[in-house]
Amino acid sequence: MREAFARQGGVEVDTQGDAFFVAFPTAPGALAAVTEILEGLSTGPIRLRMAIHTGTPHMTEEGYVGVDVHRAARIAASGHGGQVLVSAATAALLASEGLRDLGEHRLKDLSAPERIYQLGEGDFAPLKTLYRTNLPVPATPFVGREQELAEVTGLLGRADVRLLTLAGPGGTGKTRLALQAAAASAEAYPDGVFWVPLAPLQDPELVLEEAAQALGARDGPAEHVGDKRLLLLLDNFERLVEASVGLSELLAACPSLELLVTSRELLRVPGEHVYSVPPLEPLDGEELFAAHALAARSDFVATPAVSELCARLEHLPLALELAAARVRVLSPEQLVERLSKRLDLLRAGRGVDPRQQTLRATIEWSHELLDADERQLFARLSVFRGGCMLETAEAVCDADLDTLESIVDKSLLRVREGDRFWMLETIREYAEERLAESGDDERLRRRHADHFLALAEESDPAIAGPDPGDWIARLERDYDNLRAALDFFEAQGETEATLRLAAVLRTFWYLRGHVPEGRRRLEAALAADERPTLARARALSGASTMASMSGDVPAAKRRAEEALALARELADAWGVAEALWTLGYLLVEEGRSEEAQPLIEDGLRRFEELGDDHHALLATRTLAFAYTETGDLERARVLHEENLERARALGNMQVQVPTLGALAMVAVEQGRFDDALSLLRENVPIAIAVGNRAPLAVNLCRVAHAFAAAGRADAAARLLAALEEPLVEIGGGGPWVTVMNEQTLGLVRGRLDNDALAAAREQGRALSFDDAVELALAELGQAE
Repeated sequence: MREAFARQGGVEVDTQGDAFFVAFPTAPGALAAVTEILEGLSTGPIRLRMAIHTGTPHMTEEGYVGVDVHRAARIAASGHGGQVLVSAATAALLASEGLRDLGEHRLKDLSAPERIYQLGEGDFAPLKTLYRTNLPVPATPFVGREQELAEVTGLLGRADVRLLTLAGPGGTGKTRLALQAAAASAEAYPDGVFWVPLAPLQDPELVLEEAAQALGARDGPAEHVGDKRLLLLLDNFERLVEASVGLSELLAACPSLELLVTSRELLRVPGEHVYSVPPLEPLDGEELFAAHALAARSDFVATPAVSELCARLEHLPLALELAAARVRVLSPEQLVERLSKRLDLLRAGRGVDPRQQTLRATIEWSHELLDADERQLFARLSVFRGGCMLETAEAVCDADLDTLESIVDKSLLRVREGDRFWMLETIREYAEERLAESGDDERLRRRHADHFLALAEESDPAIAGPDPGDWIARLERDYDNLRAALDFFEAQGETEATLRLAAVLRTFWYLRGHVPEGRRRLEAALAADERPTLARARALSGASTMASMSGDVPAAKRRAEEALALARELADAWGVAEALWTLGYLLVEEGRSEEAQPLIEDGLRRFEELGDDHHALLATRTLAFAYTETGDLERARVLHEENLERARALGNMQVQVPTLGALAMVAVEQGRFDDALSLLRENVPIAIAVGNRAPLAVNLCRVAHAFAAAGRADAAARLLAALEEPLVEIGGGGPWVTVMNEQTLGLVRGRLDNDALAAAREQGRALSFDDAVELALAELGQAE
């Protein structure tokens, strides 16, 4: 190997055990060396795992360090013996011939997805990368902590540890260590590793609902997890410790579930194991400081003062990050001089963790470096939960872009997703204290709540209409702010505002799968304000929908009947139409389709009189659904076809997608399989164009059902298996989808033996959602 390295100008940077770290001047040279090594070892038993990555390392006394060094190591670690992996950065410098595209992968350093290529056409096991996870991409690379990481992963690997709490004050790196440990342990959890961020929450009742959202569970986390082997990372639990009893119940109900928790406070429940997160080791702390300093100033050079500075900061990750942001204007020596005075002044005091005193002093020092305008805005920004957009900061806090950018430059504010400002929770709490001291906190919180009430009310017509996509995404990004607004109005006893906000969020809660919280919020708002208002009528309608989605049809009917009575009292013509339509749908769900038809027809007529084409189309679909349930398939088909023609004329793709799908299912029931496949061939591209994952997944289920009915059992089995996880993420798609999928599986089992079915399902489960879409399109193309 060393001879091959030398022939291509390779420099052996480091060797540890049987691992080589070699730097080459060119990518083709590195590839040539690797090729020569493979050929030289081809006749022997040794199978090397190798990776080539191109990047910019930083030179230190210990050798090369930096993000690209870590990335090269992670890419190599994801491969198998005899396999050579090539990063996208390197592949761009090479001829593509001989490279096999393995697609995008999440590496265990939690960086953004990396497209990875393989040298040669050999077949290997899947790469050892992250799978079935929502772990976020951290803002900074993971540095050091090898011993702590090994200790935490070791605890996670013990059979007697099912609840592990990483404890310590804010800013000690609990979250970063927990994320890295979860990623490193991913192979032990075949059903996934999922992150549940809890910092924005204040209501303990929301903990399990947030877990359900992260898992994509429809009926709660316990029902979804069952006996699956997976890991839940519950991050920032300290404000919600009352929910810890629920965690014990969850663990009892799910024998293969494990929980990893970060908290400043212990949960103190049976079975809890605690790992106290220590400060960084000195060398790790200095490396972390240097990495952030280089990001702040590309020509930064470490001096002996860095060691003293990191020691003064007790090697606390957040403190190091804040200090490193100042190297733009201060040398390490100047930082030591200025920071030491602040630490000595604020470190006295008793009964407080010394690390917390140091961290608080560091934040305070950074805060004092802000000018008056920056301090004022910094404090005001604490009202936001989960961050905000520039326009929102301007509207609520009178923010100025230059001032915002200056606070970002000082590392007290961060930017994610390109345009969203947010704070680390530890810093936000400090800013919140400054806002309270200013005496301006109630005024700012009211402005915040009023702003998000107005935003939600502005969104209502669009979300209830034919094209809700952009508004839904916007409300989802600000969901924690909307929750904070609801909490503010409730705390202030402003029942009318609470009811208004809950009422306009009803469609959002339904579409995004926040059903349990939506139902609880709506019922609480209805109980607090019984005045006969339009907001109450809308809230009653929303409560009916939430109850229906929860499977509580009697409660749904009761609320729909109340909504109808109130809408009539208020002469709310649209509300009457909606309530009649809803009651008709609920009767169909009860198996009383003939009784339902007059109600649905009445609601439909009223929507048409009001000129609401979108809801008229939706009501017509419900009427056709009622005919289907009575067995009148031909009448249902004619109605769907007429509805489809109107939807096309109006350009309403939201109705076209499910109507084409419904027509395909009618064709399947009537044995017209070619017609069904033709309708689905038209339907799937439209669903893709709409861009809504939920209806697309449901329509792919229809494709699988049509394949199974038409005798294409293998394709049906693969597609249905590929959709299992996406359906969990969207909440199942509805009871009828579950019934249809069970019917599909029954048809498949009648045509495939156990081995063939198991093989097809294994192939399907290995596919991503995008792969499932491509599979459906390809198979539909073959059906032409």
